[in-house]
Amino acid sequence: MSESTEPAAALTVGIVGAGTMGAGIAQVCLQAGHDVLLFDVDHAAIGRGRGRIADGLQRLVDKQRLPADGRDRMLTALRDAHTLEGLAEESDVVIEAALEDLELKETIFRALGSGALTPQILATNTSALSVTDIGDASGHSGRVIGLHFFNPAPVMPLVEVVVGDRTSRETVTRATQFARDLGKQPVVCRDSPGFIVNRVNRPFTLEALRMLEAGEAGVEQVDRAVKAAGYPMGPFELMDLVGIDVNFAVAMAIWAGFDEAARFTPSGIQSGLVAAGHLGRKTGEGFYRYEGGRPTAVAWPSTDGSLRDDEIVARIELPIINEAYLAVGEGVAEPGDVDRAMKLGANHPYGPFERAGALGLRNVIDGLQALEERYGERFRLARTLWDIASI
Repeated sequence: MSESTEPAAALTVGIVGAGTMGAGIAQVCLQAGHDVLLFDVDHAAIGRGRGRIADGLQRLVDKQRLPADGRDRMLTALRDAHTLEGLAEESDVVIEAALEDLELKETIFRALGSGALTPQILATNTSALSVTDIGDASGHSGRVIGLHFFNPAPVMPLVEVVVGDRTSRETVTRATQFARDLGKQPVVCRDSPGFIVNRVNRPFTLEALRMLEAGEAGVEQVDRAVKAAGYPMGPFELMDLVGIDVNFAVAMAIWAGFDEAARFTPSGIQSGLVAAGHLGRKTGEGFYRYEGGRPTAVAWPSTDGSLRDDEIVARIELPIINEAYLAVGEGVAEPGDVDRAMKLGANHPYGPFERAGALGLRNVIDGLQALEERYGERFRLARTLWDIASI
């Protein structure tokens, strides 16, 4: 579908969940000229969400990217919704951004689908759960789709448009254009645990954690090696920024979604930090300690291990490439879309297929086979990768 040259029509967008993601998505919709209805079962959360939105718009005013009267108009276009059914009946599009819990999301979508009127698009912002299961709960599965925004939503350009098993083609077209009209770059993918980015990028943190667990490399060593290879942040810095609890919850969901496959086994280090309440920057301590939002020291006791920097980078990059080939082989997305999603959503300097081309497929295969021999089945070669290299 070609991009429209006409301004998008103003819609009423219902946002379910007024937390960080819900408020961020609401701000994006307001900036695109839409009216927004905000709902949360916690009334105090709506107040906090409104505060986040106001702060986000004020930052744009301060940077002279938005006039003050524009901010005021947007805040006037932000209203509270009192029931899910009422929100659904008044909205053209609904985006659910509640906690990452399947039972909770199914309950929300049952309510959204129970009214006399159903929005054209019923979207979930889930990062790893089944869009198909969520859609089935609504009673209107053809209208249900994943619109997975990345945090912070007003800044990150990627939206994964996740197509459930029963999502209609019309809904896919509408949702993709809606994301474009928000100023985002949509990438369409099939419903599969973790979709593109959270699945393909899982080795970025899991392999770093495994090196730390085995004493093969330390926190600062891994982060230094990965940044020297061109990545904007190291794995431990990234986990602290996103929230160790958030990263761990996604890891658990993907592991469960893939029937506890060895390559997705979550880390005991993460579970321990979550249990201790050391969640990263937001709590002042994770893998690093923070004061005023800045790292001051390494919190996790570690020293440099036995691995060289190039071995650390290969240990992270090669399984990312392998996972990308696995995802494409399963029909989750096309190679070009995987590369684009990884660069836009994970801030990688290159996509996994681009990286495989630069390294050479024979070197990728040799490296993965050596890692499998040393560490086991989690590095087992993707059939698609083997087939392409054998041509």
